[in-house]
Amino acid sequence: MRRYLRVLFVCTLLVFCSLLYIFNQLVSSLERADHRERAPRTRAADTGLSERAQDDRSAPRDPLELAVVACGSRLEETLVMLKSAVLFSQRCLRFHIFAEDDLHAGFKQELESWPQRFRSKFSYSVYPISFPSDNAREWKRLFKPCASQRLFLPLILKQVDSVLYVDTDVLFLRPLEDVWSFLSRFNSSQVAAMAPEHEEPRIGWYNRFARHPYYGKTGVNSGVMLMNMTRIRDKHFKNDLAAVDLKWADLLMPLLHKYKLNITWGDQDLLNIIFHHNPESLLLIECHWNYRPDHCIYGSNCISAEQNGVYILHGNRGVYHDDKQPAFRAVYDAIKQFPLDEDPVRGLLLPLEEKLKSDHTYCGRSRLVFTRRLRESVTELQKDQDRSRRAEV
Repeated sequence: MRRYLRVLFVCTLLVFCSLLYIFNQLVSSLERADHRERAPRTRAADTGLSERAQDDRSAPRDPLELAVVACGSRLEETLVMLKSAVLFSQRCLRFHIFAEDDLHAGFKQELESWPQRFRSKFSYSVYPISFPSDNAREWKRLFKPCASQRLFLPLILKQVDSVLYVDTDVLFLRPLEDVWSFLSRFNSSQVAAMAPEHEEPRIGWYNRFARHPYYGKTGVNSGVMLMNMTRIRDKHFKNDLAAVDLKWADLLMPLLHKYKLNITWGDQDLLNIIFHHNPESLLLIECHWNYRPDHCIYGSNCISAEQNGVYILHGNRGVYHDDKQPAFRAVYDAIKQFPLDEDPVRGLLLPLEEKLKSDHTYCGRSRLVFTRRLRESVTELQKDQDRSRRAEV
């Protein structure tokens, strides 16, 4: 009897040890799977992108649509903006360039001269400036020449579902698809995304001086505006003009007639009025997606740029062309002077970092916000160039 008990005890012990081993193996495999699952999420957080945004950048899809309006002396500035978009984007782009007639040849000549490796990344169309015939002169003179053209993009580009509009004085320091990914985050009511005009109300313009309604606490800046134009065309907007909601095409002219003596910043003011009455239709994005001199000229006040770096630089106030804000001009000059087929680290990033060291203005003291994300973009571009060269060998 004792012998049987001993055998039973040994068998029980073996079964227990086997179960313990299987349990340990199961726990280890789950930990490895959890680590693999969290790794990409950590990378997404480090780059400031969601997993969906990273998927958007890698997936072969339709071209991303970029619109700009150029008049007067803005040819070169616009080309530098387009160059920054092509440099860093992984997906193909389609440019919609609205320009005065005498600028058309300059755009075509310059864009066609870019190296084939970059030229193959985009297509483009150049359009004449066009406003409703009854009020064309009034619209063209609103604020800066041709600036109000952006209001009519949903009505002109009728076959385009969504577009990113940017001012000519914008520079992309990260791939365009990063900001494009906000379209997938729109809820069912949202038709556009913009950043605040100011972060600090004490230096805000709208909350201190505006004589018309505006969005939120400090208004929004329309220099970077992501639009779902299908939704804009379909939506009926609340307003203070009529007893009924109005469609976009029916809203613009009455809005101008009511407020034209009270607005200072032209079409941007009209957009602020529209989204004041329709706040649920706007996705407010952070200031590092539209970083301007106002964010550093009196000291740093864009917390998201301090945390994430600048993704889109907006050199308003003419800072690319004077010496008032050397940091902004240094970034502009670095991209402008960089030959497309050169080493981007030696030809773009390192000279820029050296130049920024000599800027002791408030914006210059925040120089790391200008290069943190740009360094990532340049590193990715360098890897792409190395892969292309190896493929050619």
